[in-house]
Amino acid sequence: MFGEEKNYKLSLAGKDIHIKTGKYCGQANGTCQVSCGDTTVMVNVTMSDKPKEGADFFPLCVDFEEKMYSIGKFPGGFKKREGRASDQAVLFSRLIDRPIRPLFPKGFYYDVAVVATALSVEPDYPPEILAMIGSSVALSVSDIPFAGPTGSVVVGYIDGKYVINPTQEECEKSLMHVTVAGTKDAIMMVEAGAKEVSEDEMRDGILFAHKYIKEIVAFIETIAKEVGKPKREVELFHVGEDLEKDVRDYVTENLTKAMAPLADKVALNERINAVLSDCREHFAEKYEDREQEVNELLYKMQKEIVRKNIISSGIRPDGRKTKEIRPIWCEVGVLPRVHGTGVFTRGETQVLNCLTLATISEAQRVEGLDDEEDAYKRYIHQYNMPPYATGEARNLRSPGRREIGHGALAERALVPVIPSEEEFPYALRLVSEVLSSNGSSSMASVCASTLSLMDAGVPIKAPVAGVAMGLIKDEESGKVIVMTDIQGLEDFYGDMDFKVAGTSKGITAIQMDIKIKGIDESILTTALAQAKEGRFEIMDKMLAVIPEYRKELSPYAPKIITFKINPEKIGEVIGQGGKTINKIIEKTNVKIDIEDDGTVMVSSANIEDCNRAKEIIEDIVFVPEVGERYTGTVVRIMQFGAFVEISSNCDGMIHISKLSSKRVDRVEDIVKIGDKVEVEVIKIDEKERVDLKLVKKIEA
Repeated sequence: MFGEEKNYKLSLAGKDIHIKTGKYCGQANGTCQVSCGDTTVMVNVTMSDKPKEGADFFPLCVDFEEKMYSIGKFPGGFKKREGRASDQAVLFSRLIDRPIRPLFPKGFYYDVAVVATALSVEPDYPPEILAMIGSSVALSVSDIPFAGPTGSVVVGYIDGKYVINPTQEECEKSLMHVTVAGTKDAIMMVEAGAKEVSEDEMRDGILFAHKYIKEIVAFIETIAKEVGKPKREVELFHVGEDLEKDVRDYVTENLTKAMAPLADKVALNERINAVLSDCREHFAEKYEDREQEVNELLYKMQKEIVRKNIISSGIRPDGRKTKEIRPIWCEVGVLPRVHGTGVFTRGETQVLNCLTLATISEAQRVEGLDDEEDAYKRYIHQYNMPPYATGEARNLRSPGRREIGHGALAERALVPVIPSEEEFPYALRLVSEVLSSNGSSSMASVCASTLSLMDAGVPIKAPVAGVAMGLIKDEESGKVIVMTDIQGLEDFYGDMDFKVAGTSKGITAIQMDIKIKGIDESILTTALAQAKEGRFEIMDKMLAVIPEYRKELSPYAPKIITFKINPEKIGEVIGQGGKTINKIIEKTNVKIDIEDDGTVMVSSANIEDCNRAKEIIEDIVFVPEVGERYTGTVVRIMQFGAFVEISSNCDGMIHISKLSSKRVDRVEDIVKIGDKVEVEVIKIDEKERVDLKLVKKIEA
């Protein structure tokens, strides 16, 4: 059960990665703990004894567990227990999953579970990279069939130099944050956010990362050689030769004709499904107990036909050329009460994006494995794809991993162009509703979001467009075809889904997934260059509809004004038990947010209400200065002078000698209670008493 603990160390780019295995989790097929700094992640992998009955896909399940004890915190909520995985945990799970999934054998339908648990987290050593490395180690030392190992790193770009696994401080300075995973031979996955970097800078960063990935792979190979279990002999699903010959003879000609290029997805599917249904009915009796084999073969044949057409003649399923983008049309301002809307349609993919503006207090509180007590997001992007988008009739479900991942990708693509809080003191929520889908809906979401931001009058730094690239790599001939703007069939039967988003200046986001065993520098260079061409073409279509962001916000958007007060005066504005601020809110019909540094944000549907509330607050925190002039009201008269209220919480006295340059016998000869006067501050004593002199009376 529990063996001897083995310890290994790899020095990678100046940081030591420690791996332990053998001491814990004796019933898992493979296990390890990966540490760097004070961050430790435990990864366990398990596999079922038998293939999953009726499965026609590899049932791999990957989970990243955020444990709040890892950072010395209680979980939030009433139960004080970790609950449903956060969006961040889901995204980490996807990072672990994507590079390892293509490396399991074809026809391998056993349940495999990968569980990565963050046990201890130091902010400068992110747990997700250690979890990715740990998954490769655990699989490599296990008896589970796996064509790894893989290695994973993050690469940053600071002052013209690439940095591996940057610290938090370095990440803030970096122009890119690129997670790269791969084998010793090729790149398997890329997940990137960037501040408008060039294609060459991105490519070189990915290739730089691969050098260190090779070191990690060699390190894991050494561990597996020493403590790895022999790989289990497993039963792989395959199609029998007798059945394959019969089905191919019967259906090849008709299926090839049915899959002739056609731009209409629905009509094409109807044509193909008619042939498939006929084939299944024809062999229903003869191969009564081998339905799964028939379906597997029909899938394989469709894939072969699509790929052959593209490789041999450059014919895509809808008849386009390899670099051709589907027809595009856009519109904005489609929903009058929504603060900003954009519709982006490319072929049969269509996304409606709706933008809501709110005060900063509406920002999303984020609870994660970091050292910040209160982390907030003022810009949120969410993605929904209901069943009707693909013509399906089923119940609506809560957002799954795919929806969370697509929303995060679109969010990352737009982060570099969102104005700062100082420039635009609003929280922003963008929701992309996929109305119709036939490939690349995440990139359509990026484009629709840009349109709605511009429609709303958000002063973005530049518009962002996105495009998805595909790949067909023929193993026999070695021929490679990179396709621009892939649709569903090309994604389904192709070898790569490579999404690139950016501005006219450069790349802001990348997500690359591979179904084969990686890509090389040549493919990466071609895909990036082709994506740039496509991105620019799409951008032109968008800017033809709305060339720049609107100069005014929607009349239904909240109006916000921002100003500063002395932080020491915040208590006076709030008042005992919130009495003062609540009175202002009730009187002016506004919402008020005050930050610790004295920043005040006042919002309302009416700008006049905002200005009135600002006047009241400024009046409360008013502090007079010697030599300054103010307008006030005479509120009290004494024999020796008159008291003038120059703000609601400040008055001063004009001594009788300061009412005029001439002798004054009675104060009332010059001013009376209720008179409006202009005064100048001549002295403020140690008790904050204010002495004034009369400048002039203000006639009613």
